[in-house]
Amino acid sequence: MTTTMAASCSLVCCGEERDSDKAVIVRFSNGSVKNADTLHFTTYKNADENNPRKKSRRMLVAESDRLSYVGTNFGAGSLKCNNLCRYYVGVLNRQTMQMEVHNAQLFNMQPDIPGETTETAKPQDTTQTYRDKVDSLIEAFGTNKQKRALSSRRLNQVGSDTLHQAVAKAANTVIDQKGLEALQQEVAETESQENVAIHLPPCNADADRPENVYLYDDLLSPVELNALEQAGSKMAALTTEELQKMRDDGGCLCVVKILENMPTVDETRDKISRNAFYLSLLLKMARQKSITRKFGQEEGCPRIIQSKLLRTFTVETFNNGRVQNMVSSSMRAKLAAYSLALLLHVGHMTADLTLLHRDLGISEARMTEVAKSMGLTLIKPARGKSNEDGLRDEHRHASLVLPLVKYDQFTERRKRKKMH
Repeated sequence: MTTTMAASCSLVCCGEERDSDKAVIVRFSNGSVKNADTLHFTTYKNADENNPRKKSRRMLVAESDRLSYVGTNFGAGSLKCNNLCRYYVGVLNRQTMQMEVHNAQLFNMQPDIPGETTETAKPQDTTQTYRDKVDSLIEAFGTNKQKRALSSRRLNQVGSDTLHQAVAKAANTVIDQKGLEALQQEVAETESQENVAIHLPPCNADADRPENVYLYDDLLSPVELNALEQAGSKMAALTTEELQKMRDDGGCLCVVKILENMPTVDETRDKISRNAFYLSLLLKMARQKSITRKFGQEEGCPRIIQSKLLRTFTVETFNNGRVQNMVSSSMRAKLAAYSLALLLHVGHMTADLTLLHRDLGISEARMTEVAKSMGLTLIKPARGKSNEDGLRDEHRHASLVLPLVKYDQFTERRKRKKMH
């Protein structure tokens, strides 16, 4: 008995390949092809090269004398296995006995029968709705009761059209009297109030304790708090000189105040230092327009916290063929609300609004608007009072006191002084 050993070959990995360089593996849905030489293959790609979701789309067409086959790597007819695993094709050079390994993608070829789509998708009368078709059936085959109901509904519809015309006429009259710019200003102010309320943390107005109104777990979950252990330790170990440098640089005055007044108890001190690090990320985020995937890496931000910040406080936009995470004005209002809620838990349900609005880079009026929308009690600095050094504290504070305060909209505008 003679044993024949297969000749050995070596694998050669090709360099970086683009999507257009991938080999093609085809699979026919209605059977196998006996003679592949009779098929003529053509590959088409999407013309939009700047769109990251469309530039990799491919369509493969196999034409023969009898039938044509079409396969795509996108849409309902594509194979999901292309996203779950990777395919490779080896090309053996028998002279050098080296096999080149290429990336490949699998296409499911389905027969394209001429005229099939035209027969199944017959054009319908788009002017006639489903309700019109049902009304036609009622007129032709309906009972007397159904016909009376149809007649009554049509009479009511005529009355509704007349009402709409009257409302449109009244609206035009109001626009002519008040002016379009004044109405647009009122709408913008109303939407501004509503937008702030949308981006507030989850609120339990019926809570029995102030700590339960804006739950701490809604701001930082236990898993996220544990992930901040190493970063919080570095924050707690900052020296007096480093804190003074942070104060001079600006942008994190709230964090500096928290670190300077931290207790000496280990467990409480550890939790407050983690909160201070997370608050510093929120403040830094509010002063930027766009956020990259490297945000917070220099400060040692954990991956779970980075993903939370991008998911919660940014808006994805498509620009120059790339998806960017932008911090819009509404997201800045959301960052202000979450930062204020975190400061309330750290500061025994009291927060310094003056320091916070300076760190966030927003106006004091905007910060006050956020505090009012959260139902907080505003504490204005007392006139004439000063501390031991003779300096007056002009900072404005907010406290969470039950029950929450409900402020009337547009009632606390400052009146301009008349010039005499």
